[in-house]
Amino acid sequence: MCTVIILRRPGHDWPLVIGANRDEMLNRPALAPARHWSDRDHVVAGQDELAGGTWLAMNDDRIIAAVLNRQGSLGPDAAKRSRGELPLEAVDHAEAGEAAKALSMLEPSSYRTFNMVIADGVQAFWVKSDGVHVTAATIPEGLSMITASDLNDTTGSARMRHHLDRFRRAPFPDPGLGDWDTWKALLASKDAEPGADHGGAMNITTDFGFGTVSSSLIALPNLDRSNLKPQWLYCAGPPDAGAYEPVAP
Repeated sequence: MCTVIILRRPGHDWPLVIGANRDEMLNRPALAPARHWSDRDHVVAGQDELAGGTWLAMNDDRIIAAVLNRQGSLGPDAAKRSRGELPLEAVDHAEAGEAAKALSMLEPSSYRTFNMVIADGVQAFWVKSDGVHVTAATIPEGLSMITASDLNDTTGSARMRHHLDRFRRAPFPDPGLGDWDTWKALLASKDAEPGADHGGAMNITTDFGFGTVSSSLIALPNLDRSNLKPQWLYCAGPPDAGAYEPVAP
């Protein structure tokens, strides 16, 4: 169960800000975000070394795509394609709307169920596959959260129930000043509502080798502000135990 936080502020100097924690088996090898694919040299993404795909990608057109498992679909299925292909397919497009439209045409039986976030500085979409249908919906302005449940689903997700309002009430990051402290602390939080299992925290640790293995902070500038460049900070480990380092453009 991964988590993506999406802050949309059209017209702002930083209209899209994203925080993302990746939850995975601790022994699954992965490479930090870089230009790993010779046939996709316009793409910066982390690379899953087992399946070859990614969980989070950004291209030179400033499209961001992230994929998350839905409930009950953790792990691969030898009879289906890897969901790690999907962010790479999304960032083959130059606009978030075009990418969301293309991925909504996928054959749902080809992949285990998933949620995706596809966004740029103008538009943002939640693409959902429940195994029967693939649908795309606009992510509203303001702050949203997605995990293995539906967007902003505080009924179905203990993590969202406990943490969504915490993100909404907290001071937003100021990428222009390099101020990400509040979101760093929230992404590192191991707090959960009483009675919640390990999935209720933002930063999880379990006794079966599964946990939060990396974290990202991304900000896209307004296209009218040519002096501002996209930012991606990456923590190659649990966010309470490692440092966030800039990702090379």
